[in-house]
Amino acid sequence: MNRSHLQFRLWLWVLPVIALIYPVTINADELHGVYMLRLDDEIGSSTWRYTRQALDEASRLDAELLIVHLNTYGGSVVHADSIRTALLNFPRPTVAFVDNNAASAGALVALACDSVFMRSGASMGAVTVVNGTDGMAMPDKYQSYMRAMMRATAERHGKTISPDGKSEWRRNPLVAEAMVDPRVSVGGLIDSTRVLTFTADEAVKWNYADGKAESVDEIMQQLGYHPASYAIKEYHPTWLDNLIGFLTNPAVQAVLIMLIIGGIYMELHSPGVGFPSAAAIIAAILYFLPLYISGIASSWIILLFVLGIMLIILEVFVVPGFGITGIAGISCVCAAVILGLIEHYTFSLSHMNADAIWSSMVIFLVGLGLAVLAIWYLTSSYGPKWVRRHTELMLTQQVDEGYIGVDMTPAAYIGLDGTAVTDMRPAGKVEINGDVLDAVAIQGFIHAGARVKVRKYENAQIYVAELSMTESIFTA
Repeated sequence: MNRSHLQFRLWLWVLPVIALIYPVTINADELHGVYMLRLDDEIGSSTWRYTRQALDEASRLDAELLIVHLNTYGGSVVHADSIRTALLNFPRPTVAFVDNNAASAGALVALACDSVFMRSGASMGAVTVVNGTDGMAMPDKYQSYMRAMMRATAERHGKTISPDGKSEWRRNPLVAEAMVDPRVSVGGLIDSTRVLTFTADEAVKWNYADGKAESVDEIMQQLGYHPASYAIKEYHPTWLDNLIGFLTNPAVQAVLIMLIIGGIYMELHSPGVGFPSAAAIIAAILYFLPLYISGIASSWIILLFVLGIMLIILEVFVVPGFGITGIAGISCVCAAVILGLIEHYTFSLSHMNADAIWSSMVIFLVGLGLAVLAIWYLTSSYGPKWVRRHTELMLTQQVDEGYIGVDMTPAAYIGLDGTAVTDMRPAGKVEINGDVLDAVAIQGFIHAGARVKVRKYENAQIYVAELSMTESIFTA
């Protein structure tokens, strides 16, 4: 075997080893950081918290790319708008991967990303605002706001220059409006009787998707990343994230508001019981603590709530009656609760909008209504007896419920004459119309057999006075 042949055989063994080691060696220090966030549930307070946490961690890790994995049928418009705003302002490229569904609010989130890729068979659209009870479309006021939000999101992607030199929108805003309003028509795509929902092929054709992909790795390849040149870190919510997301759910917030208001009201009417005030304090902690931990509620709002509680305590235990102190305390509590809601939906009181204020007031009024219903039920005859036992000052003591007052039957003897059966010094017995009764002499002693007259009935006792001789003859 000659020398050249031996070298050739050696390279046949060495090259595969180099091929395996070389890419890793070259890219180990040049891995592209990719961060992925899954939004597979209903969009709401939990998914908004997940998004904030994921964006903060992606920034901290200096990730080059953020992938939003979407498979949702939508959810809260308010929280979807918050996620949209956060994605639009994220400084690094964002990519939406529509894995099956991006309906309603999910389509808004996908449109907010810089690039969109859809799995074959996936759909995106149908962004009409509906109510949460029967799924009926909301009035045009809400649809108008949603149309503007979708249009603004599409316009944010800017324009491109076509091969013939014309400037055109990268994402056509009219198409975005057609996802909301069935009255909007787009020539060659949809008429004015249906709400637009894209298939994957249609989205690619109309530039609402940048391509089709069956996996995240396929998206990375289409974006020009070598399989060994990137590392994906996925966000995984903790139990605390899930708990905070649950406590900041609008329905749960309404229940907590009910407990806060109801507990304060019950404590005002039965001070010293303890249970209503304990329930109100625990509900307040569960209401404000998640907002404070999330960095949403300002410290001064919590201090305002504490001030209101202190004023109410002064009203109950120090200041007599109910006046300015109590009214000021209740006003501070209500203001703190409402402002906390507004900050939750706007994340800054300096950026308040009508939609956030409306949502906050609806939740507060629902909580207030639940509190009124709960108070009525607990203090009525339908409520549990152990509650009524501690709030008896709020109720009427009925005879059929076991309450017995002073017997007023002897009051019928007032003005009648009788005879002293025993000596009255001053108490004794008298006979009136054949009835022997206990009685008390109003003045002096009365001997047995003397004629008497019933003068009054007080403190469950008959009071009599001895008749003079003239009165006795006249009466006889």
